[in-house]
Formats: sequence, C-alpha cells, structure tokens
Amino acid sequence: MSVAAGREFLAIPGPTVMPDAVLQAMQRPAIDIYAGPAVALTDGLLRDLSTIFGTAGKTYIYAANGHGAWEAALTNVLSRGDKVLVLESGRFAIGWGDAAKMLGAEVEVLPGDFRRAVRPEAVEARLRKDAKGEIKALLVAQIDTASGVVNDIEAIGAAVRAAGHDALLMVDTVASLGCVPFAMDAWGVDVAMAGSQKGLMTPPGLGFTAAGPRARAAHKKAGMRTPYWDWTFRDGEVHYHKYCGTPPEHLLFGLRAALDMILAEGLENVFARHRLLAEATRRAVDVWSEGQAIAFNISEPDERCDTVTAVVTTGGESAQPLVDYCAQKCGVVLGRALGKSEGRGFRIAHMGHVNAPMILGTLGVVEMGLAALGIPHGKNGAAAAVEYLAKAVPA
Repeated sequence: MSVAAGREFLAIPGPTVMPDAVLQAMQRPAIDIYAGPAVALTDGLLRDLSTIFGTAGKTYIYAANGHGAWEAALTNVLSRGDKVLVLESGRFAIGWGDAAKMLGAEVEVLPGDFRRAVRPEAVEARLRKDAKGEIKALLVAQIDTASGVVNDIEAIGAAVRAAGHDALLMVDTVASLGCVPFAMDAWGVDVAMAGSQKGLMTPPGLGFTAAGPRARAAHKKAGMRTPYWDWTFRDGEVHYHKYCGTPPEHLLFGLRAALDMILAEGLENVFARHRLLAEATRRAVDVWSEGQAIAFNISEPDERCDTVTAVVTTGGESAQPLVDYCAQKCGVVLGRALGKSEGRGFRIAHMGHVNAPMILGTLGVVEMGLAALGIPHGKNGAAAAVEYLAKAVPA
C-alpha cells in the first residue's frame, strides 16, 4: 500500500523545487549571443546578482556548479604556495580547502565541530598568531548543508579586522544566498561564491562569484589564474567574454525569471518566509526529539540555519528506513545525511521556492513515517509547526 501517487515533492537541499515560471522561461528558442537582447539579459543579471550579494563590486557568471565557483574564487585571488585558513563547521568549507590544496595552496584547517558554528574569537586568536601575515585567505561557508549550521559572517569579518590581519575573507553562500541576509560589503567579505540550484531556484549549472576591492587588487598578482575562470578576460567588452565563450542561454533565461520572483517578493520578505518556515520545522523536530531516538545535529539553537534542518539518530542507528518510507510510501524525498552523520540521519530542506503547505506536508509525512516504523518520538510535532505558524502569520 502506498499514498505516493501524485507529484513527488523534493525536500532535499539542492537542487531545490523549480518554480513553474522558471521552467517555462527556459522553453524558448536560442537567441543571438551577440545581439542586444542577450547583452541586456547579462547586464541585468549581473546587476541584480550584485544586489543579492550585497555588494557594489563586480559579479561573474559561470557555466559551472558550486565546485566550479569554488575554483573560480580561488584561482582569481591566490598564487601557488599561498596559505589559506579553512574554518571548519561542516563538510563544505573543508571541501573548498581540498580544492585549494589541489590547486597548489598550502591549507591549514582551524578545527571546528560538526555540531557547532565557527567561533569568531578562535579566528581572531589564530590570526593574531600569524605575525608574518602568511595566511592569505580564510575560507568559510555561511551555511553548511551537511551539518545544518549557520556561521556568523559579520562577526567573523569583525574578528579579522580586530586581529589587524590582511587575509581575504572568502565565503561560500551556495546554501544561503537569496534565503537569508548576506551583506558582502558591510560585513567585510572580499570574495563570495554561490550556485544556482538552491535559494536562486534555477536548475544546476550556473556558478557565481562576487569580488570586492581587495579581491580585485589581489587578482592583479594572482598566480593561479587560468583562462576560463579569469575575471580580467570576463571584464572584456565583447559579450561572449562574460562567459568565456557561448553563454548558457537557457539557464540564464531561467535565472532571470527566478531573480524576478525574488525581487518582486522583496528580499526582506524572502528572508522572513525562510525564517518562519525554518522555525516551524524546528518546532516539529523539537517535539519529535522528546522520544530520544532523534535529535538536531546542531546542538545550539541559535546556530541552526534557516535553509535546512539536519536530524540525527541518537544511538547511531540508520535513518534510511525512514527516508525510504517517506519517498516510497508518500512521495516525499528527504535529504540523506552527509559528512560525519552519514547513514544515521536525514535532512529537511526549507529553501528557495517553498511555502507553508510544502513544509507542513513534509513534516506530516515524516511524522507519519516515525509512527509507521515505530520510532520513538514525541507526538504532534507537525501540529506544533501549525500552531507556531498560525501565531506567527496572523490573519
């Protein structure tokens, strides 16, 4: 017996649900890459991406996923042999550091905890010890989708300045951009990167970087520069320079529709929606955790992010039966656990094109699965989410 007939709901943290408007925008013929409409499309996208990044600096678009954008960010500002400090708080900053190492950088990891955010005071202390200024850049993820943590980028930027250090602050916003506040210039971020498939509601395949003034200065002497990722080439006047070749037109059409939706809703409203739906999810998980079989991966409530909630089993048991039940019996695809909790947890995404019925439906299915599989849990978690939203979103 199954109740999975109907439209499957993707509750994984990327690729996220694509709006119909985005999919429809891509269903059109190709256009001349040298003519006015294509140029205007690119100009508008770059302008609006700068707004979403919160920067007066330049932004760049790549036909690439987030790993490509990692490489773009690194190669444009670093030289082989440069030392970078990776701020550990999950899986993805570590992955970015691995990429830097393969490109020829010297990598040091500031040890963290898979269940906690980066401590800004630890960042300041490490930088103060670097009297010779050997560390050229810091790598950190604003939100890590594996652990479910949110790092305080504003406080980390303040810590860098307090230490009086010149290292570039480089931030991965793949799981945060367009979902939660990010103020690149105000927070002292020098380089930011992102991908299209999460909060920006566009199919996978576009990567982005944003560069501040200090990053532009570092770029002039960077020794890792390669033709495809290079900012200088992409600053050329000819339109195809912006993409180092043929533009990924149909993804750009989709991105245009997605950014139009975000800007029409208003960034502050987008942030508020994510905050409300994330808190509703946390209310449900908090109730379920009373059964002491599952718990939040992130131990501190104020360090849990607003785009994905990571849940782990408390005894190390496999969560796969629950994930399979939700998908096969109910048509809801949960995210599998990654990193140190792999195999013993699951993730509920609440990012991008998502609303109350999507989240409440997902929570109801998870609670149904917990009951069907006999997993101890507090009752009425989904009801707690409904009660919270009813009060938070009054008539």
